[in-house]
Amino acid sequence: MGCLVSQLASKFAFFPPSPSTYAVKKSDGGKLSAVSTAGSMPVPIGGDNNGSPSSSLDVLLLDTKRGNKIVAFYLRNPCARLTLLYSHGNAADLGQLFDLFVQLKANLRVNLMGYDYSGYGASTGKPSESNTYADIEAVYECLETEYGVSQEDLILYGQSVGSGPTLHLAAKLPRLRGVVLHSAILSGLRVVCRVKFTFCCDIYKNVNKIRKVKCPVLVIHGTEDDVVNWLHGNGLWKMAKDPYEPLWIKGGGHCNLELYPDYIRHLCKFIKEMENITTSIRAQNGNVDAWSHLVNAWSADANALNVGDQVV
Repeated sequence: MGCLVSQLASKFAFFPPSPSTYAVKKSDGGKLSAVSTAGSMPVPIGGDNNGSPSSSLDVLLLDTKRGNKIVAFYLRNPCARLTLLYSHGNAADLGQLFDLFVQLKANLRVNLMGYDYSGYGASTGKPSESNTYADIEAVYECLETEYGVSQEDLILYGQSVGSGPTLHLAAKLPRLRGVVLHSAILSGLRVVCRVKFTFCCDIYKNVNKIRKVKCPVLVIHGTEDDVVNWLHGNGLWKMAKDPYEPLWIKGGGHCNLELYPDYIRHLCKFIKEMENITTSIRAQNGNVDAWSHLVNAWSADANALNVGDQVV
């Protein structure tokens, strides 16, 4: 029975676009580039009208420890002080997300690394919980070795299912600058059915891993999310050791939060504050109490939302 439930949760977790919305090509010089295949004609992603690759975009093919090759996009911002590692939701790939990445790179003044999970886009393999963990570990290793990004200068961003690999990695990195959880889940089974306990067959047990994250955690969730109830985000925020001021977008759904002005404003505020928080200051404050004086006020705001008393 447990295996059947776990398989059911997995099916609810992974919906890779089919066919992929982009393809990866290699130039004569060996440099990789990407072209959009969503329209009737292939269009270069991030390049010029002549098809030449952009100097601000690196298209990467990374090997994971589980034997898959995953595609990653690295977008440079010359003004950046921090790097954002973006783990996307369950029904998108890099071709669909590139325009959003460009906007985030510019508005947040960050370098941005996005990647496709195994079985998504032009990445090989099949989607699974274990593969997504290996995927994000390969991307983090690339950021360390190829781009010299330390965990002190890294912010992990997880949307929906992407909160799983994000918290998996965040729990292993004690000196991260910050974490953003966007429409995040408490666990796979808690999305499918209202369970109060964690079962061994569950997937993405974020409800357990959030307690191991030592850096500031920003939670963003829509109050009208009919895919992942608002209480998932609220639960994760309440369990975070260092909760940052959350953003509850009134009327927001599961896939449209980027359209609300408060989304980018709050993210910009978070990034700016993370730029000004040094590792030594966070360590001195013990990470746990850095924002504790605001928690009661935010809790009162959260309780004021008309979202009911249901339990996930």
